[in-house]
Amino acid sequence: MSFSSSLVDFRDPLVLDASVLVNLHACGSGKRILAALPNAMVVPEIVADELKHERSRRGGEYAFLDSISAAGLIMIESLADTEDVVFRKLIASSPSIDDGEAATIAIAAYKRYLPVIDDRKGRTCAELTLEGRTPAWSLEAFRHPAVIEALGDEIAIRSLYFALRKGRMQIPHEALDEVIALIGEDRARDCTCLPKYRYRFGHSQSVDVDKDHSAHPSP
Repeated sequence: MSFSSSLVDFRDPLVLDASVLVNLHACGSGKRILAALPNAMVVPEIVADELKHERSRRGGEYAFLDSISAAGLIMIESLADTEDVVFRKLIASSPSIDDGEAATIAIAAYKRYLPVIDDRKGRTCAELTLEGRTPAWSLEAFRHPAVIEALGDEIAIRSLYFALRKGRMQIPHEALDEVIALIGEDRARDCTCLPKYRYRFGHSQSVDVDKDHSAHPSP
């Protein structure tokens, strides 16, 4: 699929924002996705600290982060002095992005890694800071050919659905039709995070994900 093209031949490390980790946890197959991707994964320490707050502990995101760190699937990195300079400039000039996004961009900018950010304001800031390099989307990791091969089509699609339904994963507008075709119209109605949701589905009510007719994907 066209929206996965930026990662297909990319082998440099990826820097993950908090929303990416939320999506990976929500999908039920996060460990398998990270293990399948051919890139090293970096999580800024500031992002890890964001996941320590009470809601993330209650939802399981922090435990997920701890488990993938222990498994060696990610590296948690603190900001070096040079990266901290970039970070402080970003939070001073871009109050609309949070500290985790700023740290993700700062590490990517200094080390020439590729950030994975879904928030549109964060992506705009990243493009300006990275001199035109475009950050990746979570969706590109979910639809990476290596991930689809490792999970199989059925689990890969279910994982995408749960990332959208439970993680409220943001996707690029141009990928909307392809994503709906993948997960199906009925499931798409449950995913209120989809671009132009109200225009496409009106006031459809989402259902409880635990009552969906499909089983959860294996972790």
